[in-house]
Amino acid sequence: MALLLRLVALSLLLAVATPIRDITDACESQVKDFPHLNSSGLHLTLHHPRSPCSPAPLPSDLPFSAVLTHDDARIASLAARLAKTPSSRPTALLDESSSSSFPDESLASVPLGPGTSVGVGNYVTRMGLGTPAKSYVMVVDTGSSLTWLQCSPCVVSCHRQSGPVFNPKASSSYASVSCSAPQCSDLTSATLNPGACSNSNVCVYQASYGDSSFSVGYLSKDTVSLGSTSMPNFYYGCGQDNEGLFGRSAGLIGLARNKLSLLYQLAPTLGYSFSYCLPTASSSSGYLSIGSYNSGKYAYTPMVSSSLDDSLYFIKLTGITVAGKAISVSSSAYTSLPTIIDSGTVITRLPTAVYSALSKAVAAAMKGTPTAPAFSILDTCFQGQAARLRAPAVNMAFAGGAVLKLAARNLLVDVDSATTCLAFAPAQSAAIIGNTQQQTFSVVYDVKSNRIGFAAGGCS
Repeated sequence: MALLLRLVALSLLLAVATPIRDITDACESQVKDFPHLNSSGLHLTLHHPRSPCSPAPLPSDLPFSAVLTHDDARIASLAARLAKTPSSRPTALLDESSSSSFPDESLASVPLGPGTSVGVGNYVTRMGLGTPAKSYVMVVDTGSSLTWLQCSPCVVSCHRQSGPVFNPKASSSYASVSCSAPQCSDLTSATLNPGACSNSNVCVYQASYGDSSFSVGYLSKDTVSLGSTSMPNFYYGCGQDNEGLFGRSAGLIGLARNKLSLLYQLAPTLGYSFSYCLPTASSSSGYLSIGSYNSGKYAYTPMVSSSLDDSLYFIKLTGITVAGKAISVSSSAYTSLPTIIDSGTVITRLPTAVYSALSKAVAAAMKGTPTAPAFSILDTCFQGQAARLRAPAVNMAFAGGAVLKLAARNLLVDVDSATTCLAFAPAQSAAIIGNTQQQTFSVVYDVKSNRIGFAAGGCS
């Protein structure tokens, strides 16, 4: 009875849900072609999660404190993932009668291990799936491996999304994946949860995220379409129980270093590299490019090997300057914690000693600017908006000579209409280079050459 009431309530919610508006003509006119991108790569448009031009925007009244709360959840989940801490969060796919060939049964209880929180900090793009192809709004995440999206009949639960839910029965190229397929075994490294097996011998995936969001469903394969490129037999998760904060996206594209990620599945055709430019909330769009790139425009830092998690992207931060002067901290402080670069974390986390030195240096450089009280996890705040304040030049240097030269928009983040804060916080178990600092830079992940590159002016 409880399940029946839940399903009825869900159906009523979906029936009365107000559809997300289409992108306005004004937004479409701002979507750019990026002439500096290599013509042989695959190029997709990226939107900021809080941009009004996003095809699945977050609520306009979402307070920035909520963004920070979920950002903290993502940090906590990354920490648990690095520590390989198990999770006790269970979910279920329950038997439902069906006359179709689509799988309709699975294990009754599936424990979920730690994952990475997604939602308010992640950028979105569009992905086509099926034959004929239908387009879906997807979160893009460098901290996740498995790509998944919501699928009808949503046996247990689907969150409200922009546009219709993918219907496997409408795709002539859809197929479920058996429990004996090697890709089912690969789920352990891709999601940190082993694949389960349904009563009809279909592989069940379980992807859990740090803010208690999760997706459970059937491992499947179909034709994926990205721009003008299509690839058959793409392995992904067809979600039947999807709960938590995913915005109004249909699902998630995983770009981590794992054989089930989109990057690795496309690599035989396009190569082991991708790049992006993350736009600001006020700009129209950025891009995600998969495949070859113009290598001469970047300054590079080596990817660092780590036994903590070989799917994440580790690099080495070597120094920070404020107004041309090195901050007052020992060089060993920078490497006291491992450093990850991540597309979905909003606020950069630094080793405590490094953060403290940066905070003091920025406050000293802005001593004529009226200060404001701390805001949530941000303790170095000023009255006004970042665009109207004289912020010092701050450079972040990495091994190999790559440097991020931060503009005010990369250094400060507006938390409300009258307050801006330093967009950094102290780290506990891992330093993370977040997306505020990456915005408007072109960032390339060259997995084959084991390097990450930065170039200014990426979104122009």
